[in-house]
Amino acid sequence: MTESRLGRATTLAIGSVVVSIAVLALKAVAWWLTGSVALLADALESIVNVAAAVAALIAVTYSALPADNNHPYGHAKAEYFSAVLEGALIIVAALLILHQAWGAFLMPRAPEQAGIGLAISAVASAVNAAWALHLGRRGRRLRSPALLADAAHLWSDVVTSAGVIVGVGLVALTGTLWLDPLLAALTAGNILFSGFRLLRESVGGLMDEAVPSATMDRIRAIVAEQAAGAIEAHDLRSRHAGRFTFLEFHLVVPGAMTVRESHDICDRIEAALKAELDTAVITIHVEPEGKAKQKGVPVL
Repeated sequence: MTESRLGRATTLAIGSVVVSIAVLALKAVAWWLTGSVALLADALESIVNVAAAVAALIAVTYSALPADNNHPYGHAKAEYFSAVLEGALIIVAALLILHQAWGAFLMPRAPEQAGIGLAISAVASAVNAAWALHLGRRGRRLRSPALLADAAHLWSDVVTSAGVIVGVGLVALTGTLWLDPLLAALTAGNILFSGFRLLRESVGGLMDEAVPSATMDRIRAIVAEQAAGAIEAHDLRSRHAGRFTFLEFHLVVPGAMTVRESHDICDRIEAALKAELDTAVITIHVEPEGKAKQKGVPVL
């Protein structure tokens, strides 16, 4: 990660910590005023948000460290560990909410000062939604799994808060006390789904999952277009590591071609691929024509 990109990512991660603490404070006040179990569950999730934001800050900072002898490919995968942690924390938050909801089903109670409490919770949710939108947009530009995971986590919190606000409002208006824990339980189910999806995506990164098929098709097309003078490219492989995309393949050239000529072809292919994937790390192994497999990428 370049220094300017590192600075932007770190600033965003610090912003997430500040926003999460502010939102937690607002939700805690809302719960203290109303005594609603749904608002208590919402506040519990915000505690997880603070921990997840701190984890994202640590991951973004560590992942930007340059490559060294022990980590010759850099530290970008550190962001996936943060994303896995956030997914696990989301699931923990959902289970805490379900526990509180079950207790409220058994012993329902009417919320107090519902109007003020809901207004405060709505402000907290608006802050969360605005920051999640900003964080997701910037995280995609910086290709930061940690920031994107944090944004996904905040969106799940926004959904939770919306359900809680509706539930507490209906309880206050209708006096139907079981609506409070019911909606808390339903939103917990949505959070569980979000957490499992985030875990799936993060584990895929840790397991060197290949780029999407559409991206691979584009990569193959670029190689075919830019490899004029070569015969074919085969054994094309890809993997993601944080914001980096690692590509490697074998390029078959005529046996009489000079090293400089084959190197020029490689430079042309690399330039085109990096124009498409600016964080691509490319390794090309040049082979003579006798190594052709007739099942790779034919040169146009």
